[in-house]
Amino acid sequence: MSGLAIAELLGATLRLATPVVLAATGGLVSFHAGILNVAMEGFMLVGAFTAVLLSYYAGAWMGVFGAIGICLVLSLLYALFVVDLKSDGFAIGFALNIFATGLTIYLVRIFGTDIFNSPQIQPITKIRMGAFGSVPILDAVFNNHSVTVWLTPILVVITSGLLYRTPFGAHLRASGEAPLALETAGVSARKMQYAASLICGGFCGLAGAHLSLGYLTQFIRDMTGGRGFMALAAILVGKGKPVRTALISLLFAVAEAASMRIQEYIPPQFALMLPYIVTVLTVAFMSDGKKTDSVGM
Repeated sequence: MSGLAIAELLGATLRLATPVVLAATGGLVSFHAGILNVAMEGFMLVGAFTAVLLSYYAGAWMGVFGAIGICLVLSLLYALFVVDLKSDGFAIGFALNIFATGLTIYLVRIFGTDIFNSPQIQPITKIRMGAFGSVPILDAVFNNHSVTVWLTPILVVITSGLLYRTPFGAHLRASGEAPLALETAGVSARKMQYAASLICGGFCGLAGAHLSLGYLTQFIRDMTGGRGFMALAAILVGKGKPVRTALISLLFAVAEAASMRIQEYIPPQFALMLPYIVTVLTVAFMSDGKKTDSVGM
């Protein structure tokens, strides 16, 4: 493989990693609050459709904010069942995933068959840096990415600082690890869990918007393709630590980008299995099932 081909693979990896890293970063916040959110797949899917719909009528950034908004509503619904009604998080999560799949299939058929595509759908702004443009390899890796690609590592660093360097982060982690002690200190564990769920929903909405407006400019039925579950796997393997979780998500994205490259050499149905195989193997061999410690990246 030539240097330019490797650079193009790395550039594709950055684009593909973005929704998984975003969802995983939001999901690890709720993970620290004692909520393992298995509904991230559904959140992203509804966010992706909402982003396309609002972009079609009102522009790309309305689509992004709309995706975040609808996922905040879904996260409140999830928290209501899990935090207040003490329902099983896995059951509620899978129910929301099924609901999201059925709802988006129904809605997308109003605009077509299984694809909502139109020249009126506006993409998220892409950034091109002239300093890299004159070097083909750097151009292929770093240029023509949407704003969300560059925003993602910033959000990972901010989330890490929020969790481990602020009173809010200490209270949020305590709401999952020692809720009774937190209540004794005069802080509501319930409110912290709701806050964590809202943060998770916001990140999933942004991830969905990137999928449909930053990576593609259309909505395709079931376009999340298991990325919400990849994000969940990254959280478990990364033990809820933002930087480790982001790196695991990046590994999954490398496998997905590679699967697109090798389709010309092997049957595509086998090539497309690669990211899921890597996800399963990573969880099987790298996860020890223990929750994160109280400090670290």
